Amino acid sequence: MARKSRKNIAVQDTPKRPSMKVWQTAFYIRLSVEFNGKRGDSLETQRQIMEAYTALCPDLEIVAVYTDNGITGRTFEREAFQRMLADVEARKINCIMVKDLSRLGRNTIDTGYYIEKYFPLHGVRFIAVNDQFDSEDSENSGNHLIVPLKNMINEAYAADISKKVRAQQNQAMRDGEFVGARPPYGYRKDPDNCHRLLVNEDTAPVVRQIFQWIADGVALNEVVKRLNASGALSPGAYQASIGLVKSKRLIGGGRWNAWGVSKLLTDEVYTGDMVQGKHTSVGHKQVPTKPEDWIIVRGTHEPIISRELFERVQSIRRQTVEDAKASEAKKNPYTENIFRGRIFCGHCGRPLNRHRDNQQGSYSFSCIANQRMGRGACSRSAYIREDKLFSLAMTFVCRQAEIMMGEALRLKQCDGKIAARKAQVDQEIAELGQQTQKNKAIRAGLYENFVKGILTRVEYLEMQGDYSQKISGAVERVQQLQAEQSELERQMKRFTSMADKLAAAGRDTTLSALLVDQLIERVTVNGPDDISIKFSFENGFERVREVLGNE
Repeated sequence: MARKSRKNIAVQDTPKRPSMKVWQTAFYIRLSVEFNGKRGDSLETQRQIMEAYTALCPDLEIVAVYTDNGITGRTFEREAFQRMLADVEARKINCIMVKDLSRLGRNTIDTGYYIEKYFPLHGVRFIAVNDQFDSEDSENSGNHLIVPLKNMINEAYAADISKKVRAQQNQAMRDGEFVGARPPYGYRKDPDNCHRLLVNEDTAPVVRQIFQWIADGVALNEVVKRLNASGALSPGAYQASIGLVKSKRLIGGGRWNAWGVSKLLTDEVYTGDMVQGKHTSVGHKQVPTKPEDWIIVRGTHEPIISRELFERVQSIRRQTVEDAKASEAKKNPYTENIFRGRIFCGHCGRPLNRHRDNQQGSYSFSCIANQRMGRGACSRSAYIREDKLFSLAMTFVCRQAEIMMGEALRLKQCDGKIAARKAQVDQEIAELGQQTQKNKAIRAGLYENFVKGILTRVEYLEMQGDYSQKISGAVERVQQLQAEQSELERQMKRFTSMADKLAAAGRDTTLSALLVDQLIERVTVNGPDDISIKFSFENGFERVREVLGNE
């Protein structure tokens, strides 16, 4: 049968067709340190290329631009990229455009995950302009075969560049040049040569004072107390005050502590020697290197203290450690602190210190913030005897064991209900699978209708978008159902295991390190007879609670 002409239909009063889908589009622009001198990859050039492309696509509306400058493509822990993903999940954007695949990332596995899994799961259209890749364009669907290859090439290129950069940095270290983002406390970078250190007269006096106090026999804790009382800015706080750091993790608590002072006292940089290469990157993580592998160059900059003072301080600290060991050897060996890292002051939140009464052989926990950090660091220093702590903790554990075992029994009685729920989920997944196959078949025929002229380009794009959205929605729903079912099964297994451990603990009368490690996440001490316990199993059983709540 001959196809009817559409020419006369256009002038008739026909119902208006829905407007085409408009994609809320975000530009993602990335420039890494290695590539910031390459003209074709500049921030402005990337944006111009994408703007020119969108000018030809009426279905793309630019709503946001995300830029990561100076960030390597081998990691996806980038601030702007993570903000973009948050906006994707908040449904503020549903299309992401990059200049080319390498701008998205140079890590084969992670880049492939976002293109093949994450973006389709969230209904996000992905466009790489220069690579002529558009996830919604069926005409270049064959590019799915090329994308993994390009990702591998990009990753290999990034690895090669990274290797060359590391080699260049190592050579700079051997030449005695400073290689680092931030200078050591007490120094500043030469404005004319960022690889040269100059004495910082704002902080160098603090360094001299610290070394002199130790040389004069002042204890480490007393040094920390004096520093905080004097108002001298700690290294993190000082760098934040001049804009060198903004991360809360790098700034720290803003006060001096024993660990920071100890680290400063061992740094030979203050004698005028450059000691670098103390850490290396293994699997994208920084790990310490052996001292014999450190890169040491003598006399590269002006010293803050003399080498004689430095060596005297090291000798004093070694002797302090030896004296402490000798003293401990004369005493009875300490028992294991099974609450190490888990017991905190209820007034200031700091960890409690464990003490031993050598005459009675008993132990106690107390907050020493006021002694170490100065008066006022803690409003009411918490204190509790260890035997009292054990007694109260066992009371909490036994009480929780009764609750948990009761819930475990109720959960066992829900076996039939859980099985019926799984069957219902399996049926819904099967129905979604059938509907998805039907929608895929319809979508596959749209392009043929477009080529034959049955559909206009606008109609084709609109209908393709509708069916793609239905397919993506079904896939997302299936993954959600599977994840919920898998999570329920995982939580039930963990819940049962935890109930068994608590049942065993309830029958026992003593606490052990293994029991504390398995059950207790945090102990807060408010007073000699007042504690609260956060158990490690209090969270993470949402699906189990849901089943029990519907019982």
